[in-house]
Amino acid sequence: MKIRRTAQAAAVVAAGSLVLAACTSPSDDETTGDGGDNATEETTDSGEASSTAKEDLGDVQTVEGDIFYSTGQDEFTGYNSLTADTYSTYNNVIMDRIRPEGFFYFGTDGTIYENEEFGTAEVTSEDPLTIEYTVADDAVWSDGNAIDYADFLFEWASQNPEWLSPDPESPVFNHVSGTDYTQTNVPTGPQADSFDAKSFTVEYAEQYPDWRLVTGAYLLPAHVVAEQIGISEEELVQAILDEDVDILTQAAEFWNEGWLSSPGEVPAPEIAPSGSRYQFMEGGWTAGQSITLEANPNYWGTPAATENITFRFLDASGHNQALQNGDLNIIEPQATVDTLPQLEGLGDAVEIETGAELTWEHLDFNFNNGVFSDDEGGLALREAFAYCVPRQQIVDNLITPVDPEAVVMNAREVFPFQENYDEVIEASYDGRFDEVNLDEATRLVEESGIETPIEVRIGYSAPNPRRTSEIELIKSSCDQAGFNVTDVGSADFFANALPNGDYEVALFAWAGSGQIASGQNIYSSNAPQNYGGYSNETVDQAWTELAASLDESVHLEQTKVIEKELWDTLFGIPLFAHPGVIAYTAGMENVRHTATQNGVAWNAEQWMLPE
Repeated sequence: MKIRRTAQAAAVVAAGSLVLAACTSPSDDETTGDGGDNATEETTDSGEASSTAKEDLGDVQTVEGDIFYSTGQDEFTGYNSLTADTYSTYNNVIMDRIRPEGFFYFGTDGTIYENEEFGTAEVTSEDPLTIEYTVADDAVWSDGNAIDYADFLFEWASQNPEWLSPDPESPVFNHVSGTDYTQTNVPTGPQADSFDAKSFTVEYAEQYPDWRLVTGAYLLPAHVVAEQIGISEEELVQAILDEDVDILTQAAEFWNEGWLSSPGEVPAPEIAPSGSRYQFMEGGWTAGQSITLEANPNYWGTPAATENITFRFLDASGHNQALQNGDLNIIEPQATVDTLPQLEGLGDAVEIETGAELTWEHLDFNFNNGVFSDDEGGLALREAFAYCVPRQQIVDNLITPVDPEAVVMNAREVFPFQENYDEVIEASYDGRFDEVNLDEATRLVEESGIETPIEVRIGYSAPNPRRTSEIELIKSSCDQAGFNVTDVGSADFFANALPNGDYEVALFAWAGSGQIASGQNIYSSNAPQNYGGYSNETVDQAWTELAASLDESVHLEQTKVIEKELWDTLFGIPLFAHPGVIAYTAGMENVRHTATQNGVAWNAEQWMLPE
């Protein structure tokens, strides 16, 4: 058995967050396809070193075989994993194998690399910020329709331009990104000479620092939408250019609902073509058990290394045993105190890699209703809870045994192992909640005026052994200050309790890669991922300034403002950055740990079984 430790991503700067259940990978805005000064290397115990980018495997020939992998027990929900209701790690790990990869991808440390096999992106002007995109001539959907301007224009339209969604709180498309991109950043949309052009330009209203992460990141086939509402692809493009609300509303109805699936019903290839190396296998979805993807024979570039990948819907608590039994070939288990000893006990049958995660655990308060809202217990009660949460004990008991360098995390937009962390903390947080203070917690409970014991339901996606243990430690401490903490973890937490506000405190993690401004979608008033209903003018303004600049110094200073205000008003309580562990069948090739939200499947098209 080999255990390898991957290098931490120490050269990258502050970032935001996007995906439920894991956190952000920061990236310097100046990082380019070659990695620039931020490119780092991974060093193995054998002395081998490679770029944090994907390996060049040379002449790849797809080989027979089926690799089994799981992100958890959550069932796949359908081809469109970009709605506010379906956007999650569990769905995207599958759809990222099927949707076009886009112009950029994230290396193992969050460095942004160009994906020249898909196309190129060139900044032709910084004022106004203008990018010229060119898609590879032979890039096509698996049904033969070209990936072209129509797809990118429709991608833009699905993010709700103002003429389509004048009320940002009632967007026509139920897109996870809401309306900010089209209404604030790119109000006029991509421009091209024809509906089927392979080259187009995007002009930003302001200097948007995350421009690399948007165009092509949410791509779905425009020609399918057009066909489903009874028009041609060219007519759909013209409808967007003409700002035809009626036609786009019809398109939105299909976009919102037409690509969702009932468990076990594989999306039909005529409405769910692949734009990448894998496609759905006919009959490959067994409800509650697994879904299988097969190599896309019509992919134009480097093919998949292995013919099939099967994603099992398996409770995380069973992953170690499944790896031992051969029911899974690759696992990315939650790094609990028992994880490494259990994996080491499997001996030479497995290989193990560990490394830092750009993922952070946090407790978020419900501002919409309940005892922590400003209408009830308010700031005093939120502070009382923060004083009794045993953050250091949580790290010592649950994280340090896996990562001896782990510390309590005191920020949200920058990680403890990043170079600007200490500077941001010094400017934003005075350390008041570093240690449990039950006397102060009890005093503030009394000040809040809420009758004790105060019921506090902590919700999370269950089962999750580490979070169960976290809540046990919180209850043991906070119940002494007048709270009655209750574990209300549920399997449908993300689908029901979180969006519906059915909790007092939400316990989960954010995952992302390369974002600088995406935290705006979490902390700004009425933003789509601001589930708790937090609203603060200072935070809103700081995000507005940060998101309109390419200047790293502006990003840093506004991050300090944001972090301080989030502490002073107690949006929530950061806990720790996640440690990461992957394990896989001994002899497999090209399985690599990554710190980013993409998880170990970030290069799944390169995985190969032992010969």
